[in-house]
Amino acid sequence: MSGKTTSLCVRRATYWCPELQADDPAKKGICSNFLCDAQPGEEIALTGPSGKVMLLPEDKPEADIIMVATGTGIAPYRSFIRRLFEEDTEAAAAYKGVAWLFLGVANSDALLYDDEWQTAKAKAPDNFRLDYALSREQENKKGGKMYIQDKVEEYADEIFTRLDSGAHIYFCGLKGMMPGIQDMLKEVCTSKGIEYDQWLKGLKKAKQWHVEVY
Repeated sequence: MSGKTTSLCVRRATYWCPELQADDPAKKGICSNFLCDAQPGEEIALTGPSGKVMLLPEDKPEADIIMVATGTGIAPYRSFIRRLFEEDTEAAAAYKGVAWLFLGVANSDALLYDDEWQTAKAKAPDNFRLDYALSREQENKKGGKMYIQDKVEEYADEIFTRLDSGAHIYFCGLKGMMPGIQDMLKEVCTSKGIEYDQWLKGLKKAKQWHVEVY
């Protein structure tokens, strides 16, 4: 990477119409289909960056980074992990925390960038952790499908401890994952005698809570 490369993770958005028994072209995703249909060498105008939600706390190199993703929500974390463990950056040289990635997909065939995660794990075993939630291949503790919130819950006590110690937690992917995540965290707070809304308010005030869902 030269610093002049933009890498995108795009899933073509289509809508299956039960009446037509086919994809309805009137309801396809404009941006994703435009990008997927683009040809090699074609010039595309970009704008940005915009927003400050998905940024690393590089002023705190000792802070743990907990990354929770579903599907193409993995994209920003790929840049995080490359910046911390692959590229020759000041952030990489200074980083002393643990970067912990949780990725939820349907099955192992849908895992994105696994080779890069395994390389980071081998290169920095004390600073990079990886957990997958494969909903069609794994079971949660109740015998149901293993969704991302179920995998995070397996480490709830450790995650709470890390957050209390200044860790930053990020969520990126389909917005449908957030109710399950928040219900799980609320249950854990209740079990610990913690008032959830105040706990969450504290994380947001300290800028440790980062959400970019769609």
